[in-house]
Amino acid sequence: MELDDAYANAAHIPGAEAYPAKWAAAAAAFRQQRAVTGRIRPGLMYGHGTRQVLDLFLPDGPSQGLVVFVHGGYWLRFDRSDWSHLAAGAVARGWSVALPSYDLCPRVRISDITRQIAQAVSVTAREVSGPIRLMGHSAGGHLVARMTAEGVLPGDVRARLAHVLSISPVADLRPLMRTSMNADLQVDTAEAQAESPVLHPAPAVPVTVWVGADERPVFLEQAQALATAWGCAHHVAPDKHHFDVIAPLADPDSAMVATLLS
Repeated sequence: MELDDAYANAAHIPGAEAYPAKWAAAAAAFRQQRAVTGRIRPGLMYGHGTRQVLDLFLPDGPSQGLVVFVHGGYWLRFDRSDWSHLAAGAVARGWSVALPSYDLCPRVRISDITRQIAQAVSVTAREVSGPIRLMGHSAGGHLVARMTAEGVLPGDVRARLAHVLSISPVADLRPLMRTSMNADLQVDTAEAQAESPVLHPAPAVPVTVWVGADERPVFLEQAQALATAWGCAHHVAPDKHHFDVIAPLADPDSAMVATLLS
């Protein structure tokens, strides 16, 4: 369809086919490292489905609070086990980090995934005290932005939100109706209106939108649109594309981690 190429990331990233295996290997190594020290609680159920499960990574000392990372993949692919290493930066800085899986389209709708992530955040908030910081990439960037809306999270959990880092988000779902992906996503006008953060009022929660300077033009536009609509912080990372923009989350000394925890 007319916007297929506009939203095709891999086709425009050199060596894109190698990234999933690299992510999976780095994630497995980090899980093993945390398992050796007993600082992981794997496979915590937050709902009734087989994919409604999260891994919770614990810091070596007292926890400063909770970070939740929500993965991307256009709501169609991947699960928590591909991204464990991205918890490393916040864990090293003393934070507990949860990574949930969620059901994928077309088995569910995007609105169902929003509810699942809200449940994952709420369940983990009962396990970890202190402030809550959310981060998500691409479809995950959309999902963490949705958590800021009134009524999505329980009031007591929403009151604990300290910062939301929305990385390369799909903040406006309306263009997706003009892609072939929509055969599986099944976004219609009503769902696009309900599920597009850019169409909703700015939250009281601090939000930072982060995007790579070398991303597809539509992702630069989506990030700018959300930052403009919400009047929130907006960072364009030089020399980063859609697949490597998230890499700094594994580095406790990175500007991205510093921003998340600020």
